[in-house]
Amino acid sequence: MAFFVGIEIGGTKLQLAVGSGDGPPFVGFVRDTVETPGTAPRIQRQILDGYHRLLRETGLSADEIAGIGIGFGGPVDTRRGTIVTSHQVAGWNDFPIVDWLHGELGRPVLLHNDADSAAFAEAQFGAGRGYDPVLYVTVGSGIGGGLVFRGQVYRGLGAGALEIGHLRPLGTPTHIPLPGTTVESIASGFGITQRAQRLLMEPGVAARLGVGAIDGLARLCGGEPTTLNTRLIVEGARGGDVVCQKLLDDGTETLGWALAQAIALLNPARIVIGGGVSLRGETEFFEPVRAACRRYVFAPFRDLAQIVPAHLEEEVVVHGAVALAAQHHTAHQSPRAT
Repeated sequence: MAFFVGIEIGGTKLQLAVGSGDGPPFVGFVRDTVETPGTAPRIQRQILDGYHRLLRETGLSADEIAGIGIGFGGPVDTRRGTIVTSHQVAGWNDFPIVDWLHGELGRPVLLHNDADSAAFAEAQFGAGRGYDPVLYVTVGSGIGGGLVFRGQVYRGLGAGALEIGHLRPLGTPTHIPLPGTTVESIASGFGITQRAQRLLMEPGVAARLGVGAIDGLARLCGGEPTTLNTRLIVEGARGGDVVCQKLLDDGTETLGWALAQAIALLNPARIVIGGGVSLRGETEFFEPVRAACRRYVFAPFRDLAQIVPAHLEEEVVVHGAVALAAQHHTAHQSPRAT
């Protein structure tokens, strides 16, 4: 039986797993925290250590590993097998990770970004199973997307596609008078936090909201804007703070706008949303996102695509990396492929 290793490389976490590529559960799993400050050479060492630990703990030999899939947290070029850049960790720019890992371990290696890997996993084993096409969107510290069509990840020319977080909205946000350049800068965890910090540091903007409007926001962080995060803003909104709620409303409205643009172009059967920001749940996140999408979407497509939560949680990227490695192996073993 062939086994495949999946690797998720993020800015703060590193996950490795081994499985058959047929979905949960894994045969073995290793999770590690990226050393701080994170640099590419440090993470490369952690990858090799994690791989050998995975083999030891599962009792598998290197010869039983038929391929390795990587889901990287940032833009990649799948054709060249290189990382384009990382927005969180230094040292990854134009790094030939496929050649490097193949040279270290002697196994076939396949590279995708994390959103594409997650999209494939959700389409095969999660909330998108049985639907085609499936659009996956992750809303966490950043915003990424992936499309699975007829069982394949759509990658455009190979250097990326479905970068929904980098759409540039017109007409949103509408609640807080701070323009955002991209969907990610308004609706991601980082974007929500950064906009809140700007309210505290730019008195002219805050003044437009009215006297005392940002007092609750200031209390949340003890008057120190750099300590703000999305979790605190969500707590403030749940406690009745109007400005915190408006910041979150700007995020869900802008994300709904972005999904409407994707629906107009792709008309997917199902939209699956994952990531930490989406964990606010049905009432606080999914219902307002759906409502905004309905406002902005091309009318004939309004009721076609379902917008649902992801199923595979924190292991979704590594599930996809394993499954993509297995798919690649199968395709290249067939007589037609050769």
